[in-house]
Amino acid sequence: MTLRSRGAGDLDRASSVPLWQQLHDDLVRRIEGAEFPDRFPGEIELVEDYAVSRHTVREALGRLRRDGVIQSSRGRSSVVAPGVIAQDMGAMYSLFHELESRGLEQRSEVRVVDRRPDSVVADRLGLAGAPELVYIERVRHADDVPIAWDCVWLDPALASGLLDVDLSHTALYDEWHRVAGVRLTGGQETIRAVVPTAGQRSLLGMDDDEAALLVERVGLVGERAVEYRRTLVRGSRFSLTAQWSSTRAYQVDVSGQP
Repeated sequence: MTLRSRGAGDLDRASSVPLWQQLHDDLVRRIEGAEFPDRFPGEIELVEDYAVSRHTVREALGRLRRDGVIQSSRGRSSVVAPGVIAQDMGAMYSLFHELESRGLEQRSEVRVVDRRPDSVVADRLGLAGAPELVYIERVRHADDVPIAWDCVWLDPALASGLLDVDLSHTALYDEWHRVAGVRLTGGQETIRAVVPTAGQRSLLGMDDDEAALLVERVGLVGERAVEYRRTLVRGSRFSLTAQWSSTRAYQVDVSGQP
C-alpha cells in the first residue's frame, strides 16, 4: 500500500473544525473509497502524510476505534473493520441477506431450537392459553466475528416445521416460507440502546466499553402477530438510516418507556 502524496495545506489550519476531526473525516472518506484493503496506516505514516502532530493522529484514530471503524490489537497493525450494517428504518430487514450482500459469510451458532411456554410473549402475540411457542436462539456471525444474539418466539400453529430445519447458514424467513408458506407482511420494531450484561459481552466478544442496541420486533402476517424477536446487536456493527424529502415528512416515533 502506498499513501498518496499530501501536504500540510490539505488540512485547513484556519478552520474552526479541529485538525483531528478533519483528519478523522478524511480517513473515513478514504476508507469508504476502499483505499486500505489490506492494512491501515500507522501513526508515524499519518503524521508524515498529513503533516500533523502525533497527538492529532491519536485523537483521530481513537475516535475511529471507538466508532468501530478500525480494529487494533497489541503488537499488530490496525485494520479496517468489517462494514457496519446499515438498516433502513421502516424496511423489512434480514440480517442474513444484508451480510451476504456485503460479501460477508453469514454463519449462525444455533444454541436452542425447541418448544417452550412463555405467557408474556404469548400475550404479545395475542395467543390465548399460553401455548408452547417455537423458540429459536442463535448467535449470528459475519466472517466468524460474532455480531448479534438473536432470540425469536413464533406462533406454533405456523412455525412447527422450523424445528427440523438447519438454520446455521440460511435466513429464517426464507426457511419459514419454504416449509410453511409463511411470509411476513409487516410489523413493528423498537430499537434502543442498552448496557449489555457481562454474559452478553462474553457471548458476543465485546469490549468492556462497547455499546449495544436491542432490537425488538413483532412480525405480522396481515393483522395476525406471528413473531416476537429480541436481537442484541453490537453497537460497532449496526447503524440506522432514514430517508426524507421535501414532500415526505421525516417521522420518528419516540417512546418514553424504558
